[in-house]
Amino acid sequence: MNVLIILTSHSKLGITGNKTGSWIDEFAAPYYILKDAGANITLASPRGGQPPVDPQSAEPANRTDATRRFDKDSDLQYLLAHTIKVSEIPTAGFDAVFSARYKAK
Repeated sequence: MNVLIILTSHSKLGITGNKTGSWIDEFAAPYYILKDAGANITLASPRGGQPPVDPQSAEPANRTDATRRFDKDSDLQYLLAHTIKVSEIPTAGFDAVFSARYKAK
């Protein structure tokens, strides 16, 4: 199965200027579930390259098994740093597209 995971390129929260981005667990947890099931995964973002990561998602209170695994996974960190541009995604070849959004409590 070929899966496309789309991450954000947005780095600022509205007019506040606060940093934001993808929540580590929001992409790492599904990535590992899919990868462990044998999926081939492509990461993409609107601008390509390294998408911003919400700094709050790395705080100790927000750590999960998936984020701890991500911290040790140089292959996934490399993939994340080199996402393809959404505009360059092939129009065929994916069985599923995953895009998640973190909702603050």
